[in-house]
Amino acid sequence: MGKRPYFLAKAPFKNILKAVGAARVSEKAVTTFREKMEELAKKIAGLAREYASHAGRKTVKLADIQLALEVIVGKK
Repeated sequence: MGKRPYFLAKAPFKNILKAVGAARVSEKAVTTFREKMEELAKKIAGLAREYASHAGRKTVKLADIQLALEVIVGKK
């Protein structure tokens, strides 16, 4: 199996886990966290692009991202 291309480095994800109080973090946990967060980011970006396209724009704007976040992640 070939190496999977990632957009983001592992270190920031390990840092996030440590910032919320994890004393130690396994490599598998960091890898899985990164994979899932990249999948989520791609879903948000794709939906935001669809919203921009639907509005007749090529430019993805903040409102597109915010709406996609609400739809995919939900409101706080």
